[in-house]
Amino acid sequence: MRSDTLSRAAVPPTRVYLSPGFFAFERLAGVEYLRHLVAALEKRFGQRGRELRVRVAEVHPSASIRRRAARLAELVAETAGPDDGSIHLLGHSIGGLDTRLVASPGARLRDGGGPAMDWLERLCSVTTVNTPHYGTPLAVFFATAKGQRVLYAVSAVTVAALRLGAPPLAATSTLLATLARTRERAGLEFEAGNRISDAVLRVLDETSSRELRSWLLRIRDDQGAVLQLAPEAMDLFQAAVQDRPDLRYQCVASYVPPARVRDWIRFGRSPWAAASAGIFRTLSRLTAMEDPRYPCSPADGGDEQLRAILDELPPQGANDGVVPLRSQLWGTPVWVGRGDHHDVVGHFRGRGGHRDWLCSGARFNRHRFGEMMDRIVEGMLEGEATSRP
Repeated sequence: MRSDTLSRAAVPPTRVYLSPGFFAFERLAGVEYLRHLVAALEKRFGQRGRELRVRVAEVHPSASIRRRAARLAELVAETAGPDDGSIHLLGHSIGGLDTRLVASPGARLRDGGGPAMDWLERLCSVTTVNTPHYGTPLAVFFATAKGQRVLYAVSAVTVAALRLGAPPLAATSTLLATLARTRERAGLEFEAGNRISDAVLRVLDETSSRELRSWLLRIRDDQGAVLQLAPEAMDLFQAAVQDRPDLRYQCVASYVPPARVRDWIRFGRSPWAAASAGIFRTLSRLTAMEDPRYPCSPADGGDEQLRAILDELPPQGANDGVVPLRSQLWGTPVWVGRGDHHDVVGHFRGRGGHRDWLCSGARFNRHRFGEMMDRIVEGMLEGEATSRP
């Protein structure tokens, strides 16, 4: 027993660094955004007798990819330690682009110097989860004056959904009406975003309300990522950012098929579910509006990869409500299936503290989440075996 304890103590810990997605966070209003992901990683490494240390980067929710990547690199440099333990990067949504930029050979993350990068020799894998590698049309909408106010309101409703289980119905209904007017191109009421946010803030406790207000101001003050996630801008990112040789790149991708009649009947049993489903469907339609000159997909379209994994070939407009399905493909796909943009990080309806983001009808569940996490960890371990034999 003592010998086994000593031998395990001699093995340096494995470190996984997580970069949250667009308008995400480490902890806000009593919600740890990636806690389900962290717990799943710890459980699986623990089952293998491995000591794991997971850290979530405190990146700006909507700042430029370069700024976010610099903060991620600084966190690793500050905490990776002098040992020889393996390092893995995992990013959700835009966080996946942070990880790719950090790992890119010769990347200059700050002018006039940046964080120490000697830890890159220990990097074994980069995992991107529902990342817009080829951009998303939703960013084009959010970059408009109308879209920025919707973004502000969607951000507030997202936090309330994860914090309370369901935001105030008045706020949700107003957001749905605002999106409906946007779809009809009949203009967007200037104060709608503020009214929605105020309705959310009123139902939170004082501390949570103060934290959320400060976070929303940060989104309003810096929206560099919104411009960079447009397909036209990601065309330049793809030309400039390189993969590191011999490093394992793997991805998770998901999509939500059109809601069935039974889904709408189920949504109709709850005012929040009905409004939530309407918001999701509108975001999904905006995400599907691709410009054929800047397709959100690999050069080969990604169809062969999808056919090899799925029993069906989703249509070109398939997406997770935020990112087109084919835009999420990079490296080795370890899991592809039905789920919305936040399902894949544990924000789905279910036991164990899981709360849904929006009612998408994807029917994501604990089984799918567990299967996805198994494959992510298996891929990380394969990365260790191939990059550090």
